[in-house]
Amino acid sequence: MPEQQENQTEVFHLKAPFKPTGDQPQAIEALVQGLKAGDKGQTLLGVTGSGKTFTMANIIAQCNRPTLILEPNKTLASQICTEMRGFFPDDAVEYFVSYYDYYQPEAYIPSTDTYIEKDSAINDEIDRLRHSATAALSERRNVIIVASVSCIYSLGDPIDYRSMVISLRPGMQMERDELCRRLVKLQYERNDMNFIRNKFRVHGDIVDIHLAYNDEYAIRVEFFGDEIDRISEFDPLTGERKNIVRHVAIFPASHYIVGPEKMKEGLAKIQTEMEQQVQAFTA
Repeated sequence: MPEQQENQTEVFHLKAPFKPTGDQPQAIEALVQGLKAGDKGQTLLGVTGSGKTFTMANIIAQCNRPTLILEPNKTLASQICTEMRGFFPDDAVEYFVSYYDYYQPEAYIPSTDTYIEKDSAINDEIDRLRHSATAALSERRNVIIVASVSCIYSLGDPIDYRSMVISLRPGMQMERDELCRRLVKLQYERNDMNFIRNKFRVHGDIVDIHLAYNDEYAIRVEFFGDEIDRISEFDPLTGERKNIVRHVAIFPASHYIVGPEKMKEGLAKIQTEMEQQVQAFTA
């Protein structure tokens, strides 16, 4: 019985006040059959207002697979994300777009001998939504990621990202300082005064963690000696405890994180290239 209940949470729940009509049922059936047959590509044609988004929502619900929707820009991605959240209010519909509000690449203009320094402004809320999307994709199957095409550039390795997740349960043997060291490796910063996203604070045997992907609650880990005694969720603004949890997975604070082995390998290559360049310039 518990297994059946757990499986139910991984199923898409399409909610709409209307049913497919006109050509939609035939289109849904044909596209679902094509997916089951392993077709590499299919095209759904329809004029504006013909219900293509609703048709796709029905296909997602029937196929029950994690789904990636790519849009040309942030505006269209936001529109589709809002519509999909209306169709799947009980499932994870996430928004994953480039987090730059403004980006000026480094440049040099020879005619005027002008150097333009690289400059950028990162939107913190979009960064949180990106982490929320990654966490949802790692924890469940009923996930729809709505993304812009440009979001895929320069992302880190998903294997490195998942391998560095910290999994905590009450009763685990772990020292408080060891948890702090592991949080720093995930690029969380300790700040006992300004407790905001991507930060953690320490008070005695208690470690509070403000997750990179969640603004609604923070995690409190209470230690008894070298053992995790209790894990709870609390409001980071008021400090009010919400509930006790039996397990929490803490994902990295950056998508560009790498493991120690890959870091060591990269530093060795940089060192080798540096020595080669020094020899070339010296000669």
